[in-house]
Amino acid sequence: MVPASPIADTVITPEIRRVLPWLVAVALFMEHLDATILNIAVPTMAASLGVAPLSLKSVVTSYMLSLAVFIPVSGWMADRFGSKRVFLLAVALFMIGSLLCGVAPGQHWLVAARVLQGMGGALMTPVGRLVLVRSFPRSELIRTMNFVVIPALLGPLLGPFIGGLIVHWLHWRVIFFINLPFGLAGLWFAWHYMPSFHDAEAAPFDWPGFLLFSSGAALLSYVLEVFGNHSLAGSHTGLMLVLAGLLLLAYGWHAGRATAPVLDLLLFRLRTFRIAVMGGFVTRLGVGGMPFLLPLLFQIGLGFPAWQAGLLMMPQVVAAIVMKLVANRVLAIWGHRQVLIANTVCFGLMIAGFSLVGPGVPVSVILALGLAQGFFASLQFTSMNSLVYAEIGDREASKASSIASTAQQMSLSFGVAVVSLISAWYLGNVEQTNPLYVVPALHKAFLTMGGLTVLSSLTFLGLHTHDGDNMSNRRVVEA
Repeated sequence: MVPASPIADTVITPEIRRVLPWLVAVALFMEHLDATILNIAVPTMAASLGVAPLSLKSVVTSYMLSLAVFIPVSGWMADRFGSKRVFLLAVALFMIGSLLCGVAPGQHWLVAARVLQGMGGALMTPVGRLVLVRSFPRSELIRTMNFVVIPALLGPLLGPFIGGLIVHWLHWRVIFFINLPFGLAGLWFAWHYMPSFHDAEAAPFDWPGFLLFSSGAALLSYVLEVFGNHSLAGSHTGLMLVLAGLLLLAYGWHAGRATAPVLDLLLFRLRTFRIAVMGGFVTRLGVGGMPFLLPLLFQIGLGFPAWQAGLLMMPQVVAAIVMKLVANRVLAIWGHRQVLIANTVCFGLMIAGFSLVGPGVPVSVILALGLAQGFFASLQFTSMNSLVYAEIGDREASKASSIASTAQQMSLSFGVAVVSLISAWYLGNVEQTNPLYVVPALHKAFLTMGGLTVLSSLTFLGLHTHDGDNMSNRRVVEA
């Protein structure tokens, strides 16, 4: 017997389909704006709080780790309580977390508030994406998601510049208040236009599985952080690494036996889903590290003020927006397999290309590298994110969304931790504010992450020629 599809509590009218992408775009805008403003403010925040710049990676990783830990809850909550109700709760939590970040008296308070923000983000974006998947046919998903991402990319487009201006002219705390009016707008639109889906047959929540996975993921991220700080003995970090691995292995054992695991690993039997998630995990390690490394290179290494460093990062977002307009056409012509293999190599080379940026390098070279990176990163994300749902039905959409979003956020979080670890390794015990030492260390970090990204292209060799054609309408184009 074929299981029933999740029940739509709201009639999906043409008006809802017109407004819904904009609503999800607001949620993405809030998250992207927050992340890009924060990255550009890290050096200034470090000086204000009296800590080393690399130590503030905990403020970045705590948010992304919180996303990775709580995203598995999002699909179940949307099915059990209704997607509209959960989305409203998510936006409210994100706003409260932003407010608490803005009034944080120290680093530990700031980290705790970022965790609360992450809880909101862990529900907000995945549930919004899930509603899109269930409201639009597969053949329209790439176009719809690109439409969502284009206005959302205004966040990273404006974030570095606005963040730089705020840090230069105002106090860094102001950056956390920017999202509040957008959050209020999101609540209003969600109340009036967000459709609600629920699954009357949703199983009870898998608490044992959630505790195993979340504790393992959190401990693994913490191990990566203390490796970079050298704050614990090697034997202690080694034991914690083993414990994290055992917890995650225990979850794998549990998931194979549970009736309704919090993350349904059986979906990895689907080849396109498996390759998209696993290949995307490795690729996003480099992506996750770039927003952390570039502000350090531009401000500490090259001596640019925060607002100029923000301007240097804007071309990446402009290029990403342009690529979103043509990504579906590119996939329709060449297919997911060819695009992902070639584009991953090009993307890795662009990351490594920033090792050429140093004192005396013309600004035009920096801008050209940023444009190229934005093009390749945008096409990479569109290709991987759409391939996830190529073989997924509506019944499994929430499970697939939870796994894909969890893997994405874990890889971005680990990316920050890994590049911080690599940079700290290359720096050694030298002063982290001296450009003579910082620039060579960052150059080696760019080369390392670029090489890792190029190697990740091998994971996409397992794709078949026509994988993902139902997402890009490639057969229609070829006919």
